[in-house]
Amino acid sequence: MTITATPTAAAVRGPAIAAGVTVLLWASAFVGVRAAGHFYDAGTLALGRQVAASVALTIVVGLRAFRQRRAPSIPRGRVLVGVLVWGAAWFGAYNISLNAAETHLDAGTTALLVNVAPVLVAVLAGLLLGEGFPRRLLIGVAVALAGVVVITVATSTGRADATGVLLGLLAAVLYASSATGQKRLLSRVDALTMTWMGCVAGTAATLPWAPSLVTAVATAPSSATLTVLYLGLFPTAVAFLCWGYALSRTSAGRLAATTYAVPAIVVLLSWLLLAEVPVPLALAGGALCVAGVAVATLPTRRRGVRPV
Repeated sequence: MTITATPTAAAVRGPAIAAGVTVLLWASAFVGVRAAGHFYDAGTLALGRQVAASVALTIVVGLRAFRQRRAPSIPRGRVLVGVLVWGAAWFGAYNISLNAAETHLDAGTTALLVNVAPVLVAVLAGLLLGEGFPRRLLIGVAVALAGVVVITVATSTGRADATGVLLGLLAAVLYASSATGQKRLLSRVDALTMTWMGCVAGTAATLPWAPSLVTAVATAPSSATLTVLYLGLFPTAVAFLCWGYALSRTSAGRLAATTYAVPAIVVLLSWLLLAEVPVPLALAGGALCVAGVAVATLPTRRRGVRPV
């Protein structure tokens, strides 16, 4: 007789809802970055976004501490170093590379490139987290890379832009390594504390752009500044809290697979809000990327043995 523990509906529904919120907010971030990027350069936009998120998360952490009548549980030693490095990488370096990529590419094309990250997460999770390393992952990687090659020769302007593609791929690598590292750290730090500390670390990493942020806030139109605030409060603070909650309750590879929907949402939003649509060749390359990610990470359907 085989006895299999079945998770409750609430245990499945909670992470699924959190992942859905993250996907929608992260998709909107690509469009927001593209819009605000006309007035805020890559580093300035990253700092403004992190300042807004850090303030919001500090308030949330403070309210929780007041309610629980105790100070936040700050990790120490190697765990503390890991959280700070993770924050500087994802909230700092990832955002700068993403922002810079969108100065060369439209939002949809950038999202298609960054969407190869789940393949990298699956590889890293298999190597470092013991989540398995199926053979079909190699096939998926090959298909996704073929898609990247196609995107490389087509941007929104129809010209090859190697710089934008490389920056988009750098963002994907930072995303994948950060997601994998976060999974390991969440066993030692709760999601709220880790997100808060990581965001503060990302703010510190982008402080060299503080003078240009002051200038940009004074000169940019209010709509651009409000977009920066939106990016900090929702795609950063809210989305990363939801991501951390979901990641602590599911595998890194499976959660990363939920981001398949991001490029499609980004293309739709950028068409509606920015009147931008990737050229057909870029969309074809993006379809190859998504197909490769699906081949590499989606679980196969297996015949099970009914419990007796």
